[in-house]
Amino acid sequence: MSTPTPVEPAHGAAVEKDAVESIVPLMPLVLPLAGGVLMLLLASIAVYMA
Repeated sequence: MSTPTPVEPAHGAAVEKDAVESIVPLMPLVLPLAGGVLMLLLASIAVYMA
């Protein structure tokens, strides 16, 4: 059986981009928008139930 060649630890981190880190800059826009949609949804359910 052959042993795999050693890879530098920083090599994978430089090539691979984390999905969470790509979303973090959009949070100031996404959170209020999602909150507004959720409030509209809950308000429409409350009006429908009343």
